[in-house]
Amino acid sequence: MTGLRVADTGDAFVVELGAFNGPLDLLLSLIRDEKIDVYDIPMARICEQFLARMHELALNAAAEYLEMAARLLRIKTLMLLPRHEGDDGWEDPRAELVRRLLEYQQVREIVDVLERMGEDRRNRFARAWFPALVAPPQAPLALSLVELLAAVDRVLRVSREPGLHDVVPRPLDVDGAIAIVRAVLALRASARWRDVVREDAEPWEVLSALLALLEMARRSELKLAQPRPFADVEILRESAGQAA
Repeated sequence: MTGLRVADTGDAFVVELGAFNGPLDLLLSLIRDEKIDVYDIPMARICEQFLARMHELALNAAAEYLEMAARLLRIKTLMLLPRHEGDDGWEDPRAELVRRLLEYQQVREIVDVLERMGEDRRNRFARAWFPALVAPPQAPLALSLVELLAAVDRVLRVSREPGLHDVVPRPLDVDGAIAIVRAVLALRASARWRDVVREDAEPWEVLSALLALLEMARRSELKLAQPRPFADVEILRESAGQAA
């Protein structure tokens, strides 16, 4: 662990940990450390571990960690309630938590891939030098790890209405997403995000499309442009981008 920083911004109480990026990250770390099956979480044990770690890290005033602790205690209470044998209508109270953990784990894996790609690019390409009379190009939009995770979480939330369902792990299909993007750009010179990802796409399809666009941009098959922050991302065929 690299340390703890607490800041009061007036509107929000922000807690930044060197080793964790929020309560889901802390919970996933505990599950890995305890070698627990994510599909069969022992709530009493993991709840005690989470509360102990909160006390150890002095997180008793952090709202998001308190909310997660309350959620774990509620699930633990529901698990203790008696249920009738053969009750087909019973729903596992852990289902929603398991879904969020699996989606967050997928996001973290994507972030790790992007960080490795960025580090590899920095090692292979040196920073360019510009004469004093020539203005350097505008620096690309930079995002921290927390901001990137928050942005991907917003995309996942609007891509599909949340709800309880059976969790079925799906592998990412980056090659299939690349084929879709190539087919769209073969018909037009430019496209937008909704042209390559359907409106009711599953989270694994959204992440596959995101990786596909980044990989094709790395191969110089297309260009990604955003005229201003929060505007729609434009997907330009490489030949079209050169002609412009």
